[in-house]
Amino acid sequence: MSVKNFFKRIANWELWNFNLLYAPISFVWLWYCLRSRSFWFFTPSNPTIAFGGFEGEGKKEMYEQLPAEVIPRTIYIRDGIPFEKVQEQLTASGLQYPFVVKPDVGMKGILFRVIEDEQQLRKYHTRMPVEYIAQEKVDYPVEVSVFYYRYPWEKKGVVSGFIHKELLQVKGDGKSTLKQLIEQHPRARYRLQEMEHRHQHRYDRVLPDQEIFYLSYAGNHNRGARFTNLHTEIDEHLLRVFDRLSHYNQSFFYGRYDIKTASIEDLKAGRNFTVLEFNGAGAEPNHIYDCNMRLSAAYKVILQHWKALYTISRYNNKHGIPYWSFLKGKAFLRASRKHFKVLEQFD
Repeated sequence: MSVKNFFKRIANWELWNFNLLYAPISFVWLWYCLRSRSFWFFTPSNPTIAFGGFEGEGKKEMYEQLPAEVIPRTIYIRDGIPFEKVQEQLTASGLQYPFVVKPDVGMKGILFRVIEDEQQLRKYHTRMPVEYIAQEKVDYPVEVSVFYYRYPWEKKGVVSGFIHKELLQVKGDGKSTLKQLIEQHPRARYRLQEMEHRHQHRYDRVLPDQEIFYLSYAGNHNRGARFTNLHTEIDEHLLRVFDRLSHYNQSFFYGRYDIKTASIEDLKAGRNFTVLEFNGAGAEPNHIYDCNMRLSAAYKVILQHWKALYTISRYNNKHGIPYWSFLKGKAFLRASRKHFKVLEQFD
């Protein structure tokens, strides 16, 4: 990274390391731990998801608690099984190429891939060190995130954040190589090591004029996706859709839905949308990004969500949902961190 880019990164809080960004307000989180007398005060927030959905939960347990019509066709593939068994699962499921694959327990878009043919799947399966899912590639054109929480004693919840996602991509001009386009991109140029790892074998390719090339298919801010705040689109129609999802299993109280839909209007009407993921207690209110928000305002948003998380968890605890013990939570978190360290090595 150049000196110029280094200082730009320092000046822009959105590019800071996670620990650095959250360090100044971490005392509030600790205060909630003390008030709850539990280091894992958040675990009752979503009672039917492991660890409240803070980290290390599987996608399978999340999908099983949502209406079948709003989730993509998905199969679960154990690592290490013969590839012939994988082919049998694909045939039985009716899943067709191209489709996406990702770890059942994953985060930050690690090992998320689009599989175009059998050769790519065989290579992925051979290298994959953990159980993963193969899932139909949802072709709806609009990808959004909706942050929703509901206090357990209330029928209606709150849609606190609504954003549109644009995947990290470059557009060809008929002259520049992929490497040059990456180096000129306002986001990708801060991720040169990652881009080199993923796309070095294509660096000399000249993209035709107006051709779109996706540098990452993961719609995460830490993977370079661009967010557009849609807060003006939040209304009773949108809230009604997520109240219905929240009440489906009576146990999703706090988190962020990642969704693909045909249009914002269709989503509000409760049609033509697919839930890609539900992120629980560990979900970041990602509507703080890409909207020229000052750091102080971003902290205010984060603290408002932490307060809601604490309040929901406290209420559920008083009504029979126990906090995880310190040792149980510590062991789970240690296993989760070990798991993700393995994934990062293979990504």
